[in-house]
Amino acid sequence: MKNVKHIKHSDPIKVGLIGFGKAGKAAASVFLQSPEVHLEWVVRQATLLEHHSIPEFLGIESDEPGHIYSSQHISAEDLIEKHPVDIIVDFSSASGIDYYWRAARNKGIKVVSAISHYTSREINLIDKVAEESAILWSPNITIGINYMILAAQVMKKIAPEIDIEIVEEHFRQKPELSGTAIKLANSLGKDKDDIKSIRAGGIVGKHEVIFGFPYQVVRLTHESISREAFGNGAIFACRHLMDKAPGRYGFEELIAPYFHTPANRTEVRSCSCHCAVAV
Repeated sequence: MKNVKHIKHSDPIKVGLIGFGKAGKAAASVFLQSPEVHLEWVVRQATLLEHHSIPEFLGIESDEPGHIYSSQHISAEDLIEKHPVDIIVDFSSASGIDYYWRAARNKGIKVVSAISHYTSREINLIDKVAEESAILWSPNITIGINYMILAAQVMKKIAPEIDIEIVEEHFRQKPELSGTAIKLANSLGKDKDDIKSIRAGGIVGKHEVIFGFPYQVVRLTHESISREAFGNGAIFACRHLMDKAPGRYGFEELIAPYFHTPANRTEVRSCSCHCAVAV
């Protein structure tokens, strides 16, 4: 199948990281400590730290190169030619895709994007990559939040007329509405104007969906305790994206197959004394 790379379980996935802010640094530290991925390089806009080693900068013992490059001094095409990768993981900003989309498309390199918001122009670039390779875009790359989205959709199917409230909490300096909360709202047929927002202190990120029944309340809650959770989610995405055909994917598409496990059935039979026996 075109542009589908099959990685042996014993072979780590070669990763190039775009963005080295708070989330990028946290993801890099997880990558360096995981046997599943091999961090080849990081690209950031600033020239500070250029050509430094990520393991050295983060104080993590690793034999992975993890060199830091500036997008101002090297093109994505030249960097990938010099240091080939299987997947690009993007923790930069919405405009980061301008740097690498053409190289990813031409080389058939898979992409995991953890960007919260894209404009229609940038989504068009995502779709251009998707014509030749697999690209996953998820506003929240944690495994837990994407599991929560699917679980919330199941509850909505069980009780379609239920009252639903969505609450998102983040650190005080976050100005915009959470992209994850918007995705939650869209998945449940709610308007983004219905989302309740809280900004306080250094909250990394918390999302809650409240289902109000007449005589009970169901709450689905996910809280990111540390940004390292983004790194774990990115590794999960990388592993599951490697065998995917060209196209644009959502994180929930990687998790959905895990919901299709056969339900455990308990068969109840009657014994001679007329009591119920579970077998």
